[in-house]
Amino acid sequence: MATAGSPGDQSKQPAQANKGGAEPLSPAKRRRLQMCFEQGAKVAAAGQFDYATDMYTQCVVGDPANPVYVRSFLANLQKKYNNNPKKVGAMAGLKTAGSKAAIKKSVVQKHWLAVITGGLEVLKVNPWDAAALIDIGNACEQLEFDECQLEFLKVAYEGNTTDVNVNRVYARALGRLGRFDDALNAWQRVKNVKPADEEATRAMSNLSVEKTIHKGGYESASTTKDVRADKFADDDEDTRLSPEERLLRAIEKDPANTAPYVELNDMYQRQEQFEKAETILTRALEASGGDVLIRERLEDVQLRQAKQQLIVAEKKAREERTEEAVSLYKKMAAELNGTEIKIYTSRCDRYPTNIGYKYELALRLKRAKKFGEAIKLFQECRSDLKRKGLVYFFLGECLAQLKQYKLALSNFELAAKEISEREMDQRKEATYLAAKLAVFLKDYDTAEKHFSSLASIDFGFKDVAQWLDKLHKFREDGGVLTPE
Repeated sequence: MATAGSPGDQSKQPAQANKGGAEPLSPAKRRRLQMCFEQGAKVAAAGQFDYATDMYTQCVVGDPANPVYVRSFLANLQKKYNNNPKKVGAMAGLKTAGSKAAIKKSVVQKHWLAVITGGLEVLKVNPWDAAALIDIGNACEQLEFDECQLEFLKVAYEGNTTDVNVNRVYARALGRLGRFDDALNAWQRVKNVKPADEEATRAMSNLSVEKTIHKGGYESASTTKDVRADKFADDDEDTRLSPEERLLRAIEKDPANTAPYVELNDMYQRQEQFEKAETILTRALEASGGDVLIRERLEDVQLRQAKQQLIVAEKKAREERTEEAVSLYKKMAAELNGTEIKIYTSRCDRYPTNIGYKYELALRLKRAKKFGEAIKLFQECRSDLKRKGLVYFFLGECLAQLKQYKLALSNFELAAKEISEREMDQRKEATYLAAKLAVFLKDYDTAEKHFSSLASIDFGFKDVAQWLDKLHKFREDGGVLTPE
């Protein structure tokens, strides 16, 4: 069987060798693809499926024999459509007509890598397109990318479970690769629809014999087919292993490949086994020579674990109400905030145009009472339309702490205008703080305007009614008001 990045027996593929067949991966290219894969996994976890698709496509095109890349590419697309083939649009056929025509041409010319590349474009529109998956599977067979072939055909089956042709092609591949039980099941599905199918009957009979011979060890592996059948029969044992055990085995076989580490980390995090996730990512960081994306994943795990521990400490402090428990909670909160400041500072340095990282760092600096530093970052975040209102609100709070009251008032007023109705509590708070600052600055007209605006939204908000009474009396009696 071919390994990742190797097109298989080139003596069998003279046309492919002359048409840009896959070449062994250079260390630089392997690293670049790994970075794409890790970034794809990161954005996929955040629900950015189209961005993840772009990253995973680069991985599969660059290393089409890597089953981890193929599996991630397909899983991401399926998740985009909520794992439901019915979610694919009715116009999918029209959108993929050009790509399908190109695939047919590549099949005729035996340009197998072009078949795979063209097929990926079809799958972006419909991940369960049986014809495209079968064409890609055939190309993988020609190139001896056997594990990848089964990944594509498995998805074809999952999206078309009763389709006779899909089950037939899937059964042939499974049988050829020594997956006897799975092949027998696939042929049985063919017979369920076509009971008199001669190929299915003959294949099931032959597979039963081959399975018996293989179990008894009565044959020697004298051909490539035999070797590959043995390999996939061994994979039957892998199917009995847990997902964790399979990934650990993959790491043992190729410690330099970080993809299984990342997949295992994702699994551990879903199970909230953060210590295991931290351990496996530490190994991945060493194996990758300090890869930045792996380091960031490790930092994320450490932060999640620290936050979980903080939640436990907070609960304990709330329930026990002892000085020791409360002190421990405050200490852990301060340590977590300090760690987050270090991490977000390094990410801001690494990604100077990323407003999201600047916003998160500014929040932590504000929490640490480093108001001057926080103000500079919040001001850089004012271009973020989604957070604009909140940025003005936090700027107001920081400026008030530095006794820049006029500037603080201006920012609270801007916050009240920019914060959306979906965040009404924050909007009311911004209006209230603007009113209180106006009183402090003896700008009573502005104060009354803001208190009245707030009263029209929520007359019972805090002490708004009392302040309106005070302002009314002030206008009648004169004098000076000060916020309490």
